[in-house]
Amino acid sequence: MYLKASEQQALRGVFALLAEDCGEREIRERLGRALLDLLRADQFASYVWDAGRGHFGQRVALNMDPANLDRYGEWHQHHDPITFVLQSRRRATRVTEVMPQRALMRTPFFCDFLARDGLHWGMNLHAFDGARALGDLRIWRVRGRGDFGDHEKALLDLVEPAFAGALRRAQHQQQQQQQQVGSDSPAGAAAAWALLSARERQVADAVREGLTDKAIARHMGVSVPTVRTYLRRIFDKLGIARRSALAGWTAAAPPR
Repeated sequence: MYLKASEQQALRGVFALLAEDCGEREIRERLGRALLDLLRADQFASYVWDAGRGHFGQRVALNMDPANLDRYGEWHQHHDPITFVLQSRRRATRVTEVMPQRALMRTPFFCDFLARDGLHWGMNLHAFDGARALGDLRIWRVRGRGDFGDHEKALLDLVEPAFAGALRRAQHQQQQQQQQVGSDSPAGAAAAWALLSARERQVADAVREGLTDKAIARHMGVSVPTVRTYLRRIFDKLGIARRSALAGWTAAAPPR
């Protein structure tokens, strides 16, 4: 497989970030940004399939309307004619390999969901650990860029082992952290607080004070997306999913 110099450099960056110790959500978001560049794509989304609930959750998305994605979570994913077929392939697969583009364009899924954000040409990769879904990569291009080809599929397949390994490692680390933290004891709360970096503690403190993401960004001199990245890292480290749960953790944390 021939790789351009730019692709070699981009892949080195991808493998470097997948070797870092990051939370699952951060892995998927950072990889998504890298893949948009590597694959000359325009939009990215990633979910984790929950077989017990029959639901794609833990959404990460780039360059897509959150309100449109909310509709996907509530309705469209249950009327999705392509994703489960793509998931069954367990390798990088173009959407046009499982449904002709003209046929897709006639579906409500395309007209009422994909087209709203300009998603036209798609490619998916679904990573598994045995029968357990680890997370997926959904990469899209606008119509004018043209479909993905075999070269882009091969690039994405190159990434898959490192992607799956990074997610398994992040899950194992989170499980260890949760066991170390304990449950709701003061000692457990102190141990959890110790997992956070200085900047993450600063964000957690601001949440305790009731500041919005915008206010926290202004106070810290960073962007709102940066604040949200800190929040996701905090959630991953503490094994929580909601801002209200974070407020409970920080309330039990050692005094500042």
